[in-house]
Amino acid sequence: MPAKDAPPRWDRKMQQRLARGEAAALGELYDRFASLVHSLAHRVLDDEQAADGVTREVFAHVWEHPDTYDPKHGPLRSWVAAVTHRLAVQRLRATATAALPPGHADAGELESTVRRASVAARADYIVHSMPAPLRAALELAYVQRRDYRQTAADLGVTEEEARRRLRLGLQLLSTAHDTGTPPGYGGTA
Repeated sequence: MPAKDAPPRWDRKMQQRLARGEAAALGELYDRFASLVHSLAHRVLDDEQAADGVTREVFAHVWEHPDTYDPKHGPLRSWVAAVTHRLAVQRLRATATAALPPGHADAGELESTVRRASVAARADYIVHSMPAPLRAALELAYVQRRDYRQTAADLGVTEEEARRRLRLGLQLLSTAHDTGTPPGYGGTA
């Protein structure tokens, strides 16, 4: 039986294939994570073309530096999300700094914008990464404005189970304000 903290076999094999330069591996990785990468980048940048650019940068980074992924720090998905977040924030800072008039350096406003974008991207990542039962409960309660009783009925679960799912989902979402990388990845990109 593998160790509890061992990364999934797919993650280790994918890293090995990328390190060998297998173009097919990059294609598989792209198929699996492109929508995640693009949505996180778009969430930070709020710009379709910029998100496309960051998506290309992320997969170029993964192709050129597969050795920077450390399976001991978490799943490949979390590492890819952390790389995406880092590159999107870099682009946001560069774009915002370039847009400032000469001699105007409102670093506080820029950092506030970056912080808000980071929190939004983390929340998006958390929602898309949480188990489907929790996500479904949150979507019913907060998107479709159902109370816990209606949520329980819609999901076919007890009211207590609906409350438990909502509570756990909200607890996970509350970590979006934490600084650092996306949940599940302890290292830097």
